[in-house]
Amino acid sequence: MRDFIYAEMMVHVPMCTSKEAKDILIVSDDAARLKTEVARHAQANLSVIGCSMDAISSLEDAAFDVVISEMPLDALLCAQINRVLKKDGQLATLHPSLDDVAANKSLMANLGKYFKIIMPYNLGDAKTALLASKEYHPTADINLQRADMLDGLSYYNCDIHPAAFAMGNYIRKEYLGVIKN
Repeated sequence: MRDFIYAEMMVHVPMCTSKEAKDILIVSDDAARLKTEVARHAQANLSVIGCSMDAISSLEDAAFDVVISEMPLDALLCAQINRVLKKDGQLATLHPSLDDVAANKSLMANLGKYFKIIMPYNLGDAKTALLASKEYHPTADINLQRADMLDGLSYYNCDIHPAAFAMGNYIRKEYLGVIKN
């Protein structure tokens, strides 16, 4: 699949859901493509750290509007991400395949301790990411002006954004009460 789709969806979905996406954290051991996409947002102050609990633990409290994480989530990492996010922050993260129901239900239960909204979304390559938000709903609160004003994108747009959250009935039924939307 085209590499640009993954990076555009991991970055622009949370950044265009946030009311004011200024302070951005990327947690990745290979952040080059993600950094390129964040750079399209002129107002963004970007911090990048490797996938290390020590690196996350050393960050200030309530310092980020958006966290984009490629580090596998567990209860401790969920707590640390909650700590570094502002009160209305968003998290975009990778997760196990939605076919792995037990792993995802456990992960979503951990995220549910900190986030009002937890929704999987399509990355455009038959995989999904999770958007966890403390305040804003990714389809109801999309910042259309920000989404429409981004230049040079190959995949993401203001129509793809809400469409990415559409899930089949078998997923809705399996995750009923776990996905928080």
